Amino acid sequence: AMEREHRDICFARKPMPRVLITSGPTREYLDPVRFLSNASSGRMGAALAVACLERGFQVTIVSGPVSIEYPEAATLIRVESTQEMLDAGLRVLPECDGVIAVAAPCDFTPRHFSAEKIKKHPDHDGLTLDLVKTPDVLARLKATKPQAWFVGFALETESGIGNAVAKRQQKRCDLIVLNQPETIGSRHGAVRLIDASDQCVASFQGEKGQVARSIIGWIHSVLLARRHGGPEKNDRNLSRPGSSVSVDHKPTQ
Repeated sequence: AMEREHRDICFARKPMPRVLITSGPTREYLDPVRFLSNASSGRMGAALAVACLERGFQVTIVSGPVSIEYPEAATLIRVESTQEMLDAGLRVLPECDGVIAVAAPCDFTPRHFSAEKIKKHPDHDGLTLDLVKTPDVLARLKATKPQAWFVGFALETESGIGNAVAKRQQKRCDLIVLNQPETIGSRHGAVRLIDASDQCVASFQGEKGQVARSIIGWIHSVLLARRHGGPEKNDRNLSRPGSSVSVDHKPTQ
């Protein structure tokens, strides 16, 4: 009988990254019925979650109040205030490899909360609010786990590139995605990507699902390749039909 030698060669597969996505707005209450917030819909956060899942990433979403649905395959943690968003992010951060901070948390909260509904007074023409800063969610997460990769979003109404660069430097992100105010609540988006060189390295516009796929494609093929010391990859998701794409890959230093 012929002897057959069986050799089982096991290739250790590196587990796919677990990504934390912060999404949607937050609310800071003045009284039991009124709050400060913004018009963030959470659509881009949901689209990014779908794009990450399509890549095989594990996804945890920490979301403020939104009416849209997130993908069922993602772990979803619902919060309301900026402090709650930070606390939830800090709880899950130890098991995450990267963070995509697309949420639009309130920057300010009332110094004092009124336990009763604030009413109009006939003798007063207006109401003055005393506001204090909320915690900086992205900066705190980055300071807590500096070895993770971080992608932030910047929505600017003026000096877009300059303000986005300043935000990337201040929060020490690997990448900043510059967004436009017109995209709030819209199903379409137009973004520019600014990496650690503080240069615009790519721009995408189109339906938010495709823009999200392009962003995640860039993260996967360029950002993660750089961090792992490998060559940058060509990614077909960076130039699918249905979106306008401009990519400027810079050589790794």
